[in-house]
Amino acid sequence: MANPFQEQLLKAGLVSKQKVQKAKTQKRRDRKAKVDDGSAELKQQIAEQKQAQAAKDKALNEQRFEAASEKGLVRGLVTEFKRLAIKTPQNAEVKFNYTFENKIFSLYVDDKLQSQLLNGQLGIVRHEQSSYLVPHKLAERVNLLVPEWCAYLWVQDDTSQVVEEDDPYADYVIPDDLMW
Repeated sequence: MANPFQEQLLKAGLVSKQKVQKAKTQKRRDRKAKVDDGSAELKQQIAEQKQAQAAKDKALNEQRFEAASEKGLVRGLVTEFKRLAIKTPQNAEVKFNYTFENKIFSLYVDDKLQSQLLNGQLGIVRHEQSSYLVPHKLAERVNLLVPEWCAYLWVQDDTSQVVEEDDPYADYVIPDDLMW
């Protein structure tokens, strides 16, 4: 044994092996608990930064919304996208899924509306539990003034696919809207 004092107590019969083992494990636990690797401070600092950023973003969004409300733009925008909303056909069979506030919503459209949505000619605005198909320009304005209402807005990527000259499959384009 490493500790001569424990050996003496064991020989004298004042303590048992279980008590010695328990004391060792408790000592080891106490030593581990006192070790500070700085992770608690780092986690607290990251949490504070996230809260500060969220508060800053919320204040900025509220400021934008108030500025737009003062001008009457939001009220006019609501009436405009309700007036210009494209009606979805009753017999539409194509299900168009989009995400809004980390939830997946579905909208039944026909082939023509689906191609317009995928080509960026239409957008989806969600206001008061309703979805509206609107022209792309109007969806962009909604996204600028009240980004919380813009549910689907197609944006063209600058990273277009580069076709190599020696590619034997260059004539075969892979469609974006494969239906399984």
